[in-house]
This record gives sequence, C-alpha cells and structure tokens, in this order.
Amino acid sequence: MYKLPCNVLICLSMALTLSVACPPAAPPLEVRRKGEPVSASSKPSVEEARAFIEQTEAELKKLWSRHERIKFVQLTYVTHDTETLAAEAEAQTMTFLGEKAREARRFEGLPLPEDLARKVRLLKLAQTLPAPPTADERAELAEIATFLESTYAKGKYCPPKGACLTLDAISRELATVRDYDRLAELWQGWHAIARPMRARYARYVELSNRGARELGYPDLGALWRANYDMSPEEFAAEVERLYAQVQPLYQAMHCYVRKRLRERYGARVPEAGPIPAHLLGNMWAQEWGNIYPLVAPPGQGRGVDLKALLQRKKVNPQQMVRYGEGFFTSLGMMALPETFWMRSMFVRPRDREVLCHASAWDITFSGDVRLKMCIEIDDENFQTVHHELGHIYYYLYYKDQPVLFQAGAHDGFHEAIGDTVALSITPRYLQQIGLLEAVPPSQDGDVGLLLRRALDAVAFLPFGKLIDQWRWDVFSGKIGPQDYNRAWWELRTRYQGIAPPTPRTEEDFDPGAKMHIPGNVPYIRYFLARILQYQFHRALCETAGHRGPLHTCSIHGNQAAGERLKKLLSMGTSRPWPEALEVITGTRQMDATAMLEYYRPLKEWLDKQNQGQKCGW
Repeated sequence: MYKLPCNVLICLSMALTLSVACPPAAPPLEVRRKGEPVSASSKPSVEEARAFIEQTEAELKKLWSRHERIKFVQLTYVTHDTETLAAEAEAQTMTFLGEKAREARRFEGLPLPEDLARKVRLLKLAQTLPAPPTADERAELAEIATFLESTYAKGKYCPPKGACLTLDAISRELATVRDYDRLAELWQGWHAIARPMRARYARYVELSNRGARELGYPDLGALWRANYDMSPEEFAAEVERLYAQVQPLYQAMHCYVRKRLRERYGARVPEAGPIPAHLLGNMWAQEWGNIYPLVAPPGQGRGVDLKALLQRKKVNPQQMVRYGEGFFTSLGMMALPETFWMRSMFVRPRDREVLCHASAWDITFSGDVRLKMCIEIDDENFQTVHHELGHIYYYLYYKDQPVLFQAGAHDGFHEAIGDTVALSITPRYLQQIGLLEAVPPSQDGDVGLLLRRALDAVAFLPFGKLIDQWRWDVFSGKIGPQDYNRAWWELRTRYQGIAPPTPRTEEDFDPGAKMHIPGNVPYIRYFLARILQYQFHRALCETAGHRGPLHTCSIHGNQAAGERLKKLLSMGTSRPWPEALEVITGTRQMDATAMLEYYRPLKEWLDKQNQGQKCGW
C-alpha cells in the first residue's frame, strides 16, 4: 500500500493552518514602508518605486511559495479539502497581485532605471488568471478554476460493462490498439468528462476578462500576448510568420500519413479530406509517434526500440529520472538536490486521486524543486523526463535572481530547454549511457528515424498554435459560448486536417478534454518551444564542434555547450528575450530554418512518396 510521505503531510498541515488565517475574502496583503500608506495623489519618485517593488517581491515570494505548496498537495492528493485550500490560495494570490498591479500603475510614465521598469511591467503580467475587481468575484473565479482542474484530474471513462478507465489506461490502448470502433469508443468516453465544465468555463472567461481589464488590457488573451516583449498584435503576427515557415513540412507529412492509414482502414479514412482524430495514436492527435509501425518506410523497422531497451534493463521510474539528471550533469551542471528525490512524485499512488499530467515544480523559489509525474517505462516517458528536468534546471540556475525575474526569457524558452536536450537522445547517446550495445548503421539517410521523431515534433505544430488561437478568440468575444465546440473543430480541421470520429454538438466541450484548458495554462509556449528547440540545438551543436547532419548530433558530455546553456538559464527573465536568444544562438530572431534543416532528408523523401496524391484537406 502506498503511504503519503511525511513531507506531504507536513505541507498539508501547514496549508490547513494558513488557510484559517488567510480566507479568500481577506483584504489584500499590504506592502508599506514604515506603516505609511501610499497616496494615490502624491507625486511618485524612483525611490518610492524601488521600495514598492522590493517589498512587493518579498511578500510575493512568500505568497507564491505558499500557493505552490498547497497546489502541489492538491494535485497529488485530490480531495474536497485540498480543493478548498487550493481555491483559497488562488483567491489570495489573485487579490494580492491585482492590488499590487494596480498600485504599480502609479509609476507609469516615470523615468525608471531599466531593471526597475522591467519589474513594474512584469508585475502586471505576473498572473495568467488576473483578479476581477470585487472580493466575491475573486473567490468565485478561484473556485471555478479549482473545479475545472479537479474535474479533469478525476476524469475517467466508465463503460457500461467493466471497470472505469483512467486517462493513463486509455492512452495505452490508443497507442497500441488498431480497431477503429474501439478507438472511437475510448475517444468519445474520455471527451465526455469535459461536458460538466462547459457552463462554468463561460463564467470563468467573463470573470478573468474583468481581471484583465483592471490591468489595462481588453481581455485575458491580450494580456497573455503582451508577455513577449512586444505588443499583443506584433506577437500574433510573429506566431503567424513562424507557422508559415513550417506549414509545408506538416502538410507533406499529413499527406503521407493519410495515405498509409487509408491502406489500413480503407474508405473510413478519406482520400483527400481530414483524418479521423482517433486514429493517430494520441487522445488529442497532437503527437502521432505511436502509429509509426503503421506508416514506417517500407523495408525499415522502427529503428532503435527504446522502450524495449528500458524494459530489458528493468529500469524503474526513479532510474528513468537518474538518466535525465545524468544528461544535465554531463554538461557540467549541478546534481539535483536530495530534497528533489524525497519530495517528488514518480508513480501513480494506489490509494488516492492525483493529477498525473507531468509537471515540474519550484516550491520555494530558492531550490525546493520537484517532479510530479506517473512514469511509465517507455520511450515517450524517457523523453518527458528529460523535458521536465529542463524546467527543473532552469529553476535551479535562476534561483538567485529577484523573484520577478525567476522565469524563462519567455515561456517558450522554459519549454524549449528540455526539448532541446531531448534532441540529443540519439543512438550514440543511448550507447554512451549503456542502454544500447552498438549504434546501428544509417538507413537511407535515417528517414525512418526522422519520420518517427517528426510524427511527434512536426505533427504537434498546428495543435500547439490552435489551442491558444481558440482561447484568444474566446476571450476577445469572437467565439461566444454558444459556439465553443463548433469553433474548436473548425480550427482543428483548418490547422491539423483532422475530424472528430463521432458527431459533436454544443452539449460537448471538447476543449476541456485537454488539461491545459481547465488548468489555465497558456499553450502557445509549446509551439514556440518546438521552434526554439531546433534553433538551440543547432547553436549548441556548433558550439560542440559537431560535423555532419544536424539530426545525428548529441551534446551529451560537452561542457562547452553546457556553459552556453547555463549562461542562458542564469539570466531568467532579467533581460528581454531577444538578448537571451542572442546569448545561445547569436541571433535575436526566432527562426524555424533549423527545424527545416533537421528534417530536410525527410521532407525530400515525403515529396517523392506524395507524388500523385491529393494532398491537403
């Protein structure tokens, strides 16, 4: 029987104690010098601004740490009480940040030093769920946010006969089962868990938009887009530019995959239309790597079967994490602290509800880092571990920055670090760490290896863009509650070229079946990370002196590459992201040409395979 670790009990006890002292409707925490109130009519000074920010940061670090501690307990021990505690902590955080962001507007127009001006701006942008103006609305929004996340965490598909299935169990079937109707049943069963979210999500949008307007933004989507050192409009245009660079590669792969799936499923897969979403090996059709056996190049197998290598070596979940740690230490980085191993969650507990979705945590903003994940022993989880440790090492290397600078250069940077490392999981790397005896010879330019990786990385690109495209339109009012599901599927068909396997109506809320929607996690960061990881990889491979095709490079063990990476991580968000990008790549513009270079042999092969096909949808 799995027992709750002592440290989690302590955290829960602290949270219970603190919740009594800090109810959701409590007045915002005050930050004042020598007890003096800040007068809205007095003329502000630079000295006042600096004192305000210093005191705000001190209180904010305590508040965020309390919030993260309670949230970690709630997601690793989902009960009514922990949900209540999380809602209270969310409300208090919203109240404090909303109050301080409004106070900070006193200093707008004041000629502040660059670092101070940046902190004032970041304070306004520090919350992805900004506080609406009244205490009752803040409490309501916090309660809705917790309800949405907990509904997802507790979601299961319970068929008429048989045991209920968690998302883990469903995902294993989606990855391996090839029966069209069974896959459709599983897909529909999971998506049904989101229906109860629909009405409350509409209210959530209304309340969060009120919070955004309190900070001077027309809606929550505009506030999110303002967090990239450019205007919301400029950022939206930048996303379109990057997607235009990679769209031809995605369309070529879609055309080839559809042809091969038609060979398997016959007329149920159209010759020239969207692919049924449940046939792509993943609940959201966001990554297609699990169907590689169905679409592998003729005469080529899967290549290196990492799952078989891990299972043959009897690797356990903690050892999976040790492999990830070993990659970072091979670059000259620090070992993970002992508390990481004591306080993380690596497996699904048997005795309670948890949210298994992998995530990295920085509880105290001073080194108490943790991983929350239900690790399966397979290649996808091996890469996910490396990805999440990318976040962990970012936390560790910028922990000495002021708390408002403890973030990625932008959120896409934070996601890209671990993804960059994952590109170095090559056969050569697997040999170096003892999982593979010998590196297999290249086959036809490694097309099979590249296709297997592109089925995840390239297939993700339109999905990574459309999640927030839908939310931006919802927050702006372009998509109303009466059209949530219709607009969702219009975007998925337009960008991904997929269609639902069963009829959908406005009683459904299919966006809510993806964790990041009920979890209020902005998603465009993952699209940006997919672009940046190849740009970072190319730059680090050049630093490491790599010669040969880009896809054959691994920076494992190269400390020169590690030094460049550490310099980037240590900056946090203390400087605008173009400066951070220049540190690692030598250029100040995000650019997808590295990704196109990486997959050039595959694109040439796909174009030959697609001759005579009706590509597009």
